[in-house]
Amino acid sequence: MQYDQQVLRRLQLTEMGMLEDIDRVCREHNITYFLDAGTLLGARRHGGFIPWDDDVDLGMPRDDYERFLQEAPEALGGRYCVSCPNTNSHQASLFAKVMLADTRFETEETQEAGFEQGIFIDIFPYDAVCSEFDDAKRQRRRCFMWQSISYLYHTKHIVVPHRGVLGAVERVACRVAHIFVKAFVDPTRIIKDFDSAAMMARDDPNATHLLLASYANGGPFPKEMLLPTGEIMFEGHVFSAPANVEGYLLQLYGSTWCELPPEPLRRNHAPVVLDFGTCS
Repeated sequence: MQYDQQVLRRLQLTEMGMLEDIDRVCREHNITYFLDAGTLLGARRHGGFIPWDDDVDLGMPRDDYERFLQEAPEALGGRYCVSCPNTNSHQASLFAKVMLADTRFETEETQEAGFEQGIFIDIFPYDAVCSEFDDAKRQRRRCFMWQSISYLYHTKHIVVPHRGVLGAVERVACRVAHIFVKAFVDPTRIIKDFDSAAMMARDDPNATHLLLASYANGGPFPKEMLLPTGEIMFEGHVFSAPANVEGYLLQLYGSTWCELPPEPLRRNHAPVVLDFGTCS
């Protein structure tokens, strides 16, 4: 859908309220988190949401992520649903989502997967990276492969990185791959093997980096770049941020992170159905 600016702003403010509730739960239970990806970029570059953005991203070290999954369902209450691939077989993303109950945020991908997605905040786990170079390379490759397979299993409507002829070829390839993955891959194996790869360095005493496992083609990040967390203003409120915000954004987005991208590259999730339900 093409957002009306009033609708987009209402969505952002709804997600802002969700973020405040998650922040409260994390503070009450001493769970470490930080603004991540486009949300952190928006905080640093715009002081809040990127003007065209329509979601919120949070990162957590793996142990805090697992405690959040245990504590959040009860602590957040009935207004929210905490979804992850281990509890929702229709979810393609191999990380958690906190969704607002009685709302709908449906894309072509979620509709095809049968995933009843509400207005959401993404929660990404960060895992230790193997200290040995070859092991780290294999870890990242396996994480990226299984996340890609999960998306291909659940839907043929994959967001591809290119436009034009190359993008058309990529979309056709995804449709063909979806047929084969759906026919021959066990979905429980996807989750099991992804988690095995993501956490293979969990007990490595020499691990010095953290990996955003769900997007393992990027990073990894030195631990001191992320932890201990600092603070940053977002929409007039203070939230947790990586220890080195500028270093993180430079590594993730490159040297032009502080510049606005051309309009054709200003992407969001563009839901085909957006329903605020009974939320204020």
